[in-house]
Amino acid sequence: MNFRYLLLPLALLAAPLPGLAQDAAPPPPATDVVAPAPAWGFEDSDIPLDPAWRFGTLPNGMRYIIRHNATPAGTALVRLQIGSGSLEETDSERGLAHFLEHMAFNGSKRVPEGEMVKLLEREGLAFGADTNASTGYETTTYKLDLPRNSPELLDIALMLMRETASELTIAQDAVDRERGVVLAERRDRRNFQLEDYEDRSRFLTPGARYVDRLPIGTLDVLDKASAEDIRGYYAREYVPANTVLIVVGDYDPALVEAAIKKHFASWQAAPLAAKPSPGPVDPAASGGFDIYLDPALSERVQVAQNVAWDGGADTAARRRQTLLSRIGYGIINRRLDTLARSEDPPFRGAGFGTGDIFKVGRTTNLVIDTQDGDWQRGLLAAVPVWRQALTYGFTEAEVAEQLAQIRTAQENAAAAEATRSNASLEDDAEALVNDGTVPSTARSSLARFNAFAPYITPATVLAALRSDAAALDRPLVRFRGRTAPEGGEAALAAALQQAQAVPIAPPEAKSAAQFGYTDFGPAGQVVSDRVDPRLGIREIRFANGVRLNLKRTKLQEDRVSFRLSLDGGNLLNTTQNPLATALVPVLPAGGLGKHSEDELQSILAGRSVSLSIANGDDAFTMAGTTTPRDLGLQLELMTAGLTDPGYRHAGEVRFQRSIDNFFASKDATPGSALGNAIGGILSDNDPRFTLAPKADFQALSFAGLRDAIADRLAHGAIEIGIVGDFDEDQVIAQVARTLGALPAREAEFEPREDARQRGFTAQRGQRVVRHDGEANQALLYYVWPTTDDSDLALKVKLELLERVVQLELTDELREKLGKAYSPSASNSMSPTWRGYGTFAIAASVDVGDVGPTEQAIASAIATLRGTPVDADTLERARRPLLENYDNALKTNSGWLSLVDRAQSQSERIDRFLTIKALYQQVTPDDIEAMAQQYLTPGEEVEVQVLPRANGE
Repeated sequence: MNFRYLLLPLALLAAPLPGLAQDAAPPPPATDVVAPAPAWGFEDSDIPLDPAWRFGTLPNGMRYIIRHNATPAGTALVRLQIGSGSLEETDSERGLAHFLEHMAFNGSKRVPEGEMVKLLEREGLAFGADTNASTGYETTTYKLDLPRNSPELLDIALMLMRETASELTIAQDAVDRERGVVLAERRDRRNFQLEDYEDRSRFLTPGARYVDRLPIGTLDVLDKASAEDIRGYYAREYVPANTVLIVVGDYDPALVEAAIKKHFASWQAAPLAAKPSPGPVDPAASGGFDIYLDPALSERVQVAQNVAWDGGADTAARRRQTLLSRIGYGIINRRLDTLARSEDPPFRGAGFGTGDIFKVGRTTNLVIDTQDGDWQRGLLAAVPVWRQALTYGFTEAEVAEQLAQIRTAQENAAAAEATRSNASLEDDAEALVNDGTVPSTARSSLARFNAFAPYITPATVLAALRSDAAALDRPLVRFRGRTAPEGGEAALAAALQQAQAVPIAPPEAKSAAQFGYTDFGPAGQVVSDRVDPRLGIREIRFANGVRLNLKRTKLQEDRVSFRLSLDGGNLLNTTQNPLATALVPVLPAGGLGKHSEDELQSILAGRSVSLSIANGDDAFTMAGTTTPRDLGLQLELMTAGLTDPGYRHAGEVRFQRSIDNFFASKDATPGSALGNAIGGILSDNDPRFTLAPKADFQALSFAGLRDAIADRLAHGAIEIGIVGDFDEDQVIAQVARTLGALPAREAEFEPREDARQRGFTAQRGQRVVRHDGEANQALLYYVWPTTDDSDLALKVKLELLERVVQLELTDELREKLGKAYSPSASNSMSPTWRGYGTFAIAASVDVGDVGPTEQAIASAIATLRGTPVDADTLERARRPLLENYDNALKTNSGWLSLVDRAQSQSERIDRFLTIKALYQQVTPDDIEAMAQQYLTPGEEVEVQVLPRANGE
């Protein structure tokens, strides 16, 4: 279960402000007659509907959407959406929509309390991953991800959805037991980001209903809520006319439709309660200032202006206008990105956009993220950018760059339409229900784009942008950060006035250069070419030592996934130089020798390629997804990244400007404090696994990185795996003229045995880590040493022990005691560090519940060590693993996990082929033996993450 907070990252703040709301009056009373079902969005639209969808409405008013889809094959998604959330709550009900969502898992007429999740686990659905629910401002959604497409499983899923819709018992004793879980979730979710969101919402839309309707609710209501209170909301809001059932997956739609009617036709119609407005949003609000401080928050200035809602049906004309304004916003943000990528950037990032506030208003935002104390410089640089755009417009080249990106996205969507994923299609169904967005085919969308493209000019883009964006001439200005701006509101006003007076000139026309990396020498020769009979992976070796592994699939039409591995990775870090490779992920920000990062964005516009590099334990990796059309360019780009990295200072600057913020907020929540401390605790402060001092990060440079990795870039072994929809001979030729054309490289990945040593602390017992978050938040973390993953049978047993411990902790800490919302267990056996592995337990609890939680965890572990787990619990732990295995090779990403190192780590394929049988062989006695061997009392490290007291 999760609850949707509308917390806005920069990208979203630069576009819409999230669902905002209206006055705090209670919803109007229900009418005396059943309200008609809401119209489908396509009924008053000229956008052609994709005929593959099936829509229906039962006589009771409940609507349903069905779509056959076989990606992944043999699976399906079932969603029950209630068109009510926290906005429908009265003042005395705040939090009950979410509380009711919890009660859906706690007893109904046909399913006793505590049995729904167990029933689904026996069918292979893991709680959280496959069985979940969420409550938002406007909707409550129940989610089941079916791992197979048997009619019997569909029948179970729809039976449970019907139980949820109308048959919940909501017993008082069950409410009392669940209350602690709901309160624990509320406690865990409160942090500096949520409080920042609350302040921002109150400032931008004072008096809006949503401001006082966070889905998690208020303590006063949650503490006192009775079963009768919850049943009142249930009876009023959970009615057929307020419900949509969505089924997308590998089922015959006729079978699904018949099953829906079987389970839901008997649901009695009931009045549809009137919806409260989620406003007001005042378009006349102007000239206000807000300064909000928190030590965990980076510095940001937001310049915003509300405008009236201008919504309507989803039509071709509206989409054309949206496309034009989208291009305008894209160009402005592109100009802001260019400034942020400069060698002396005035801000860390900035964004400009306009978005909907529910359906009652809109907001235009200019958001500027700066270094602490640099807000004025950022404002003076960013404001002229949007002023220049709205005054002088755009160049032909800028519009062409945006058009190239949009056209490629449209063409790619059309080419891959036949194998869209269940999740992507389900998103389309929800967009229709919630926003009225018509799900048309990608091919029809592409045709409309191509027909309209000739009319997209700098002039039409500018006109659309001026119509869509507020002028920001009477803005609301908000500052957030750690330290108030010197001079306060007056200083903000003066800086904004100064920024609005900065002289501006028309933009200079620029043309993109040609990509400078197309010739790497004579194409490499293939010296070995075989097909591994185990999984049909084609394994190729070039004369220079580069290895290529190919697996052609039709799982995603027109898509190719790849992962390149280059010998090195974290094994290059030493105790003397533990940050040797820390800047590797930043390398693309330094561009290539011939092109800066910013230039590359223009050069590669309209191409489905990317340049990134990551640190793995024993290799650097470059991975992504492209199309068959662009795979050749993608290979050129990666080869250029290996042979001629730019190491530009601008990349260093971007990294350096993130350091202060990281260290200022590293202990802001219990989870972040633990994450930043645990490496040093478990390794006895081995520098390779311990957070280094701030000064050490500040001292990093590309010069040092070059010294550390240049030899690997030039000589390290390379292996690349490619999976998807491609012509094998063409791909071999493309690799031959890029990676295969490089000078000879090392034939094997270096073992580096000395670097693979990692110890587990000899100092067992309790440690205390302090966090700077909420005063009532604590986190308990227990970790035992295990071993590496070389013994597959042992690995399987510990994986199942992890699942069993997860089930037992959930039952004990969440269901019985109500102390923790989401306790967890994790088994991590390293494939890299010899003899190293850990088994960990974590539970977020109230500070006052640390002692009882410790006792409960100790009791659960003692039971597992002293008694074989019952067969049902083991089966509930095992079935999701088996279902995951059966579905593992139904996606390109699943295949890539075996293909990428099929030659250098061939044993992984044998492990995959044998692991299912090993899962099936594990017994209750094996689980007890694992607990006895590894979960020994006194052998663990217990970390208590507690709030920092004053002065600490």
